[in-house]
Amino acid sequence: MPNNNLTGGNTMGKFVIKTTKSGVKFDLKAGNGEVIATSEVYTTEAACRKGIDSVKRCCLGGIEDQTVENFEVVKHPKFELFTDKAGEFRFRLKARNGEIIAVSEGYKKKDSCLNGIESVRKNAPEAPIEKLED
Repeated sequence: MPNNNLTGGNTMGKFVIKTTKSGVKFDLKAGNGEVIATSEVYTTEAACRKGIDSVKRCCLGGIEDQTVENFEVVKHPKFELFTDKAGEFRFRLKARNGEIIAVSEGYKKKDSCLNGIESVRKNAPEAPIEKLED
């Protein structure tokens, strides 16, 4: 059965820029609308768009699995897979200069977090940018 959504049946992800009380941020959303990764808050929309460009360029970097002992350090750009204080799995995408450019939500299972990374890799390079108006 074809999926007749607004993107013509294409379930591609998209970057959504939105203004917050303290600045401008983006979410990378999967085709199903779920947020895969989110940015820091930028002071300007232009800076936010540069962050999106950086994610598009850096999303094919390696994965550094910090959840295992004696993990192999991967050079930037990279995804760092780690566990947070609550014991959930998360990832952060770091640019070539080591800056964090996108982070995930918490996942209960490591496989789900790895799927999130794969979703960023699949969706980010070609994802259109949509700006939510206030």
